[in-house]
Amino acid sequence: MDIYNLVSFAGIFVLIGLAWVFSADRKNMNWRVIGWGIGLQILIALFIFVVPGGSRLFLFVNDVVVKVLDSASAGAKFVFGPLALAPGQMNEAGEQSLGFILAFQAFPTIIFFSALIAILYYFGVMPLIIRGFAYLFARLMRISGAESLVTASNIFVGIESTLTVKPYLGRTTNSEICTILTAGMATVASNVLALYVFSLIELFPTIAGHLVSASLLSAPAALVTSKIIFPESETPETLGVNVRPFYEKENSLFEAIINGANAGVKMIVGIVALLIAVLGMVALVDLFLSALGAKINPLLGLEGEWSLKVIFGYIFYPLTLVLGIPPSDAGVISTIIGERVIVTEVVAYGDLATALEQNQLHHPRSAVITTYALCGFAHLASMAIFVGGVCGLAPEKARNMGRVAFRALLAAILACLLTACVAGAFFTEGSILLGG
Repeated sequence: MDIYNLVSFAGIFVLIGLAWVFSADRKNMNWRVIGWGIGLQILIALFIFVVPGGSRLFLFVNDVVVKVLDSASAGAKFVFGPLALAPGQMNEAGEQSLGFILAFQAFPTIIFFSALIAILYYFGVMPLIIRGFAYLFARLMRISGAESLVTASNIFVGIESTLTVKPYLGRTTNSEICTILTAGMATVASNVLALYVFSLIELFPTIAGHLVSASLLSAPAALVTSKIIFPESETPETLGVNVRPFYEKENSLFEAIINGANAGVKMIVGIVALLIAVLGMVALVDLFLSALGAKINPLLGLEGEWSLKVIFGYIFYPLTLVLGIPPSDAGVISTIIGERVIVTEVVAYGDLATALEQNQLHHPRSAVITTYALCGFAHLASMAIFVGGVCGLAPEKARNMGRVAFRALLAAILACLLTACVAGAFFTEGSILLGG
């Protein structure tokens, strides 16, 4: 263990303290949630990074995900031809890849994984796994059955996880709503996870395994930060109740595949619309900031161009150091982590891939820790999506969203950073988890 591992470990408590500073009720802390949440994260990280059997399981999971991704691309290659070939690939007709194209190579995997998750739901595999995680969270941390179920669901699925507690959603407390929103934004759906793997697999061979472990670590982290920032002051209806997932099963396997694939298409449309709108707005704001900087810089004797990425890079620079990122890489990484709040994690992972490709990072741990820090929907656009989803299912909750939404976003950001700290505390540069 070197100095950066110790910095990452200390960062866990710095982030917990920062969450406490922004707490809605600093005197009302659920220490059981905090203790067990951090404890579960450390146990998972110990198993993955330190125990030899855990490392072998990690690499096995990584290989399985990569092989499933290869299967996922078969349909895309048939439909889009050479456009769907990943960089360096060649098809049976001898056609070469045209380079990485997000729309034709990464997006189709979302459709495949959505259909795969639908199949697992149809056969009862996914509900069983989710109930197991939910039972663990509820028993160890003494939180409500509803919020533990949604948190467990978010390890595997996205906004649709809220549907699992649809019968109870209208009667949840504000603290439960904060946890439900935080869990949604601090984790990523399995189908979108494939998108990130596709973006980085060529440069980071074990990215799939790290993203899967990040999904597991982020669930207890979300419970910790949400319960610190918005502690429970009421008695939840499902406290101590083992809630079963609400799920409307399809009539046949074929119907499940169709519905899953259609859900994937809707998600792709949503992501594309989000990227076009958000990146366009950011470009417009950057245009204004650039003009403003051109006027003010000469007056203040400053240099450099003004932009949202630069501003958020400065804001997140101290937190990047807290994660255990070496100072030589902190400038690049803080910009990548900071921009996620505005331009989504899709763009941030793309910029991480660019930084690796251009050899901008000097330490292997920087890419690993950043992978964990970015693994979540913790950005403004996602907050709007999750709030809209909750209000759509339970309109009566809309009047309290102003109190909860931005606190949940802050909790989600801190949860992702907390996950990165835990990973950084145990990761070493000689680890086999780097993939050679």
